[in-house]
Amino acid sequence: MTLNTDTTAAGPAAGRGYRAVFAVREFRAVFAAHVLSLQGTVVAEIALSVLVFRLTGSPLLTALTFALGFVPYALSGTLLAGIADRFPPRRVLVVCDLLCALCAAGMVLPGTPIAVLLGLRCVMAMIAPVFTGTRAASLADILPGDTFVLGRSLIRMVAQGAQIVGFGVGGFLLVVVPPRAALAITVAAFLGSALLLRLGTARRPARGGGAARSAGGTGRLMRDPRVRALLLLCWIQPFFVVFPEALAAPYTDSIGAGTPGLGLFMAAMPVGTVLGELLAGAFLPPAARARLTVPLVACSLLPYALFALRPSLPLAVAAMFTTGLTAAYTLGLDQWFVAAVPEALRGRAMTLQSAGLMTIQGLGMAVAGAAAEFVAPHVVAAGAAGAGTVCVLVVLARVRGTAADGV
Repeated sequence: MTLNTDTTAAGPAAGRGYRAVFAVREFRAVFAAHVLSLQGTVVAEIALSVLVFRLTGSPLLTALTFALGFVPYALSGTLLAGIADRFPPRRVLVVCDLLCALCAAGMVLPGTPIAVLLGLRCVMAMIAPVFTGTRAASLADILPGDTFVLGRSLIRMVAQGAQIVGFGVGGFLLVVVPPRAALAITVAAFLGSALLLRLGTARRPARGGGAARSAGGTGRLMRDPRVRALLLLCWIQPFFVVFPEALAAPYTDSIGAGTPGLGLFMAAMPVGTVLGELLAGAFLPPAARARLTVPLVACSLLPYALFALRPSLPLAVAAMFTTGLTAAYTLGLDQWFVAAVPEALRGRAMTLQSAGLMTIQGLGMAVAGAAAEFVAPHVVAAGAAGAGTVCVLVVLARVRGTAADGV
């Protein structure tokens, strides 16, 4: 039985579409906390990379500050996933924010060695999947029915928005203040997030039970054919979808687009993703979104076939934008996934999903970069259309085979 202390979420009277989500007081607190912690993370990534480069002059160590944001996800998602169900969710979220604030505070201290700076960055990345999984599981408690799907959509849209404007804002901030001062802003952002979650959300007990405490909970999830198939679908498309993004710099250079063209190319998919999810969530009922899930994900990588022609910047941007639009499939996929997972393992499942997603995207970027050592970037991007679509169709067949209603 889920606990919901906000009666405004009780039914359709709360509003339609995204209005119904924002009518829930607890979600407003979670959403505001997400905005704060996300901006804190973005500022930390930029400020730390600038700080490390100024201290060392090493491009390798500078690149490591970004790479360490991906590397720990697989380890943390495997070893720490059970935390999301073992302790009360509000406590987990608040402690995660406080630990991130403490890490950022350690970065602010003058004289902190480079190895310690990178280590603190690694710890923050280890915390991230636990926080993300716990928050996703909590949304299912806070938001009933279809509002859960829309709430998850809003969280994703904010993350995409950070890609569009966050790094630009962070870069401007570093013109005004030195890196350590910017990192102090990160400390404040995480503390603000922790305060919002502590005061703005209800206390719920740990999901508990032997399944939540058992180290074999992840194995139980992976032995479930339905959960396993849905996890594969959550991961396989993102593995291929990052290929053109990973090769954005060499591709835009090869067509003479320059730095402004690179910015447009990188922004196109996030803009399409936000627009696709916004339109689907605001104007389509749940049944229509569910019906569109399979066709949208099945054709999501096909626009990349245009890269076989080594298109000019406008056409390349259009291909990226169109692929972004198809991301509306995630609304239906979210509902399928939360329905398939046992409630006692929901936090673990969401943590595993999040950690796997970040890990697989990092792996996809690495594979794309390795392939581009042997063939032209536009050929690698076009290859994602063919190979990716085949893989998605294979996984979709498994998903449909595990559902009684054929979806």
